[in-house]
Amino acid sequence: MHWTKSMAACALTLSMGVALAARGQTAPAASNQSNLADWWKNAVILEIYPRSYQDSNGDGIGDLNGITQRLDYLKSLGVDAIWLTPIYPSPQVDFGYDISDYEGIDPQYGTMADFDKLMDEANKRHIRVIMDMVMNHSSDKHKWFLESRSSKKNPYRNWYVWKDGKGETATDKGAPPNNWRSGFGGSAWEWDPTTRQYWYHKFYTEQPDFNWNNPKVHQAFKDIIAFWLKKGVAGFRFDAITTLFEDPQWRDESPVLDKNGNPEKGPDGQIELNDTQTNNLPAVHDVMKEMRASADKGFKSATYPGTRVFIGETYLPNIAELAKQYGTADHPEFHLPMDTQILAINKMDAVAFRTRLNDVETGIGNNVPLLVFDNHDNPRIDARYGDGVHNEDIERVIATVLFASKGTALFYNGDEIGMKTTPPERKEDVKDPVGRAMWPFYKGRDGERTPMQWDDSANAGFTTGTPWLPVPPTYKAVNVEAEQGKPDSMLTWYQNLIEMKKSNPALAQGTDLMVDTENTRVLSWLRQAPDGTQVLVTCNFTADPQTVNLSGGGVKGMQAKTLLKSPAGSEPGSLDKVDLPPFGVWIGQVQ
Repeated sequence: MHWTKSMAACALTLSMGVALAARGQTAPAASNQSNLADWWKNAVILEIYPRSYQDSNGDGIGDLNGITQRLDYLKSLGVDAIWLTPIYPSPQVDFGYDISDYEGIDPQYGTMADFDKLMDEANKRHIRVIMDMVMNHSSDKHKWFLESRSSKKNPYRNWYVWKDGKGETATDKGAPPNNWRSGFGGSAWEWDPTTRQYWYHKFYTEQPDFNWNNPKVHQAFKDIIAFWLKKGVAGFRFDAITTLFEDPQWRDESPVLDKNGNPEKGPDGQIELNDTQTNNLPAVHDVMKEMRASADKGFKSATYPGTRVFIGETYLPNIAELAKQYGTADHPEFHLPMDTQILAINKMDAVAFRTRLNDVETGIGNNVPLLVFDNHDNPRIDARYGDGVHNEDIERVIATVLFASKGTALFYNGDEIGMKTTPPERKEDVKDPVGRAMWPFYKGRDGERTPMQWDDSANAGFTTGTPWLPVPPTYKAVNVEAEQGKPDSMLTWYQNLIEMKKSNPALAQGTDLMVDTENTRVLSWLRQAPDGTQVLVTCNFTADPQTVNLSGGGVKGMQAKTLLKSPAGSEPGSLDKVDLPPFGVWIGQVQ
């Protein structure tokens, strides 16, 4: 849910030839990894936005039983785990990220029995379920906050962040405590006339921030995490985790300065502010060490030992800060903090991709990278990387970088069929509150949250009712049924990449080494397994044909067997001359 300036900025804005090595071979899928404590190290994780995935009861809103109905599809896709965005009871101001009960299921999504059924059926298919954990804030309708705002003397008062206004008197509330801004626009402070103080909210007004200086908040979340671990979940994705703490001196944020030293203004005309007083403060690490230690201790005797994983939503300024999120061997934090350095590139730039991939390969020690290019908060891949002519080819390039690089891969539902961003055309159609508030320069996140496109029937097979968001008109051609089993489809491309990631030793276990590193138009890298198996991957980042020399530089051979390529083209006679069509991809095993 974490909102960044880059999201607002980016919001303003193949025919494939498949040459696979024995498509019918049995890959070491999740079933063979299911008992490994480190199953997550080369895992494929799919983010599911439940509200838009599959509606089972015709009310127009996706639900848990709908996800259960689609588990066989998820198994065929090859995913090891699914991360569900929040399914807890919520007023839905921020579509679930405003939680009113951390140990329940929102009736829109079903019941706890439905959740238990999903868990049971997913486990049968060796698919793990990861929950979203929102520790920065709750809903203003949560019983803890209702108590907190009822009186300054209430035992829950100190569970949230409250401050007096500047210049407050008995008859005047005064100004907000400082200049901090909400990530969704406006002041980060809201006046409460009953208790005559301001509450702090990093995000929406209806999402008051917890006071993480209160030990009782720590214990409450250790108990919540334990509750879900006991139900068998495989771990958590921690939302907006770097924003838990605020500057204890409550100092104003400084303005963002341009290259000339002048304050920058945002699209709304307001001066942009840094967030150094409210983001990535050192105490966050102490909390995560505590949560991880508690989960590790409690999970050793649970039903599925070794399956839990901590994923962090970590928007950070550089690789050094990302490296800190892993913690240390003695005091671990996240297994997989998200590498959003790559997600934020937002253009087809081979040099930028090479730099960021080198950063994560060399800058996080022996830890495992978690690459992510898309999620429910960003316009889809086509809108951020596409050129309007070669969009599908570009989407295949991005998928190749994601799945053929070292580490864990996280992708967003619908990417695998090439779903397109479809923002609303009128303000009155916007469902996302931030889109309504910032219209027209930002239209909100509805465009990337449209219903999953299953087939060409009414509403794309998502619902028999009226969908909560309109189904994009592209669904007639872009849908699972139309692409299933088609050699040249996006879905088959994803399935092939995922299968290779699990079955090929170099892609499953190998190191990364960039090759042809002076090339500004083509990104190429070598994966080498412990047994010596080598696989070369090369991706053309331009709309012009390119020829690359992939020999030397650690490559042990001059010939290679093609594993996958897009679009169809001639086989390279030798590694010193590999021809790539516009936005072409070639993956080959060195002979």
